[in-house]
Amino acid sequence: MEASPIAPAVHALDAVGPALAALLFVLGMSRVPEPVRGKIMAVMTAGFATAYIGGSLGAWELLYLAPASYVAYRALDSYYFVAVGWLMHPIWDLIHHFYGAPLWPWMPTSSIGCAVFDPIIGIYALALAKSRGQRSRLAAIRDTMPAAR
Repeated sequence: MEASPIAPAVHALDAVGPALAALLFVLGMSRVPEPVRGKIMAVMTAGFATAYIGGSLGAWELLYLAPASYVAYRALDSYYFVAVGWLMHPIWDLIHHFYGAPLWPWMPTSSIGCAVFDPIIGIYALALAKSRGQRSRLAAIRDTMPAAR
């Protein structure tokens, strides 16, 4: 599929609907007990990454799938990696939008909808990581370094 010279126009409802859907997702997941919630979130991190397989960017989709697979594997044990996975999505969603090839061919602004939905879930996962005392590897490394004088 060739790139569209102009990305589709985006309207307020293209963002409001996905934002409300994300909030409903957060509300629903907040009712799921641990450790089931963590496993569901990790599986969904992997599952949503596969939405790009066979997409309009052809073999370039593998550029996203390779790191997303690693992150999804690490998400099995860490909400921090669940968050990283969901926060990676909007970057690829925006590439899809501006390339002119939406994730859902029947909905020209579907990539923008995903770019709104995904970071909300990522922020929720970061909040879960913080509440469970999980830290990023960088934060763990930083905490072991001697203080600057």
